[in-house]
Amino acid sequence: MMASEDKSFAAPKKPRILLAASGSVAAMKFGNLCNCFSEWGEVRAVVTKSSLHFIDRTTLPKSVVVYSDDDEWSSWKRIGDSVLHIELRRWADILIIAPLSANTLAKIAGGLCDNLLTCIVRAWDYSKPIFVAPAMNTLMWNNPFTERHLLTIDELGISLIPPVSKRLACGDIGNGAMAEPSLIFSTVRLYMEQSKLVSQ
Repeated sequence: MMASEDKSFAAPKKPRILLAASGSVAAMKFGNLCNCFSEWGEVRAVVTKSSLHFIDRTTLPKSVVVYSDDDEWSSWKRIGDSVLHIELRRWADILIIAPLSANTLAKIAGGLCDNLLTCIVRAWDYSKPIFVAPAMNTLMWNNPFTERHLLTIDELGISLIPPVSKRLACGDIGNGAMAEPSLIFSTVRLYMEQSKLVSQ
């Protein structure tokens, strides 16, 4: 067999990464996160309406297609047309929500699906991983509802990348800041390589 015909010489498949941002000041780091992952995998991005207050689109890699709530039904005209939240769920090998706001955490834990991101989560195939990196004020993080919601998403099989303690955007000092994009990337990459979700 010619070497060019030997599938063992084929380039390894790049992971398909669906990155999502919800409404937290930490969404300012979303461009950095997209850059980290786009150097390693194929990246598509989903942003909530409130996250757009903090995202500078000029920081996003040109190769990354960004979807918002406005895109959800824009191309759907009749039965048989593709549904965006289903197509993105099918496409992705993994979903990473960073930052995960208190509001979006509560929606996911309650099964709500009132925007593109939460529809993707509700339609997700849980044989594929989801990682979340919360970001919120310390008192919101310490709120009893947050503990309940984290337990619920843990039961779904969603993996938590915990927040860190620092001076928050609001000026408070305490736990609740999103983990750095480099840590989110290294955590997810290590998981995927150990799980053999990516060809070695």
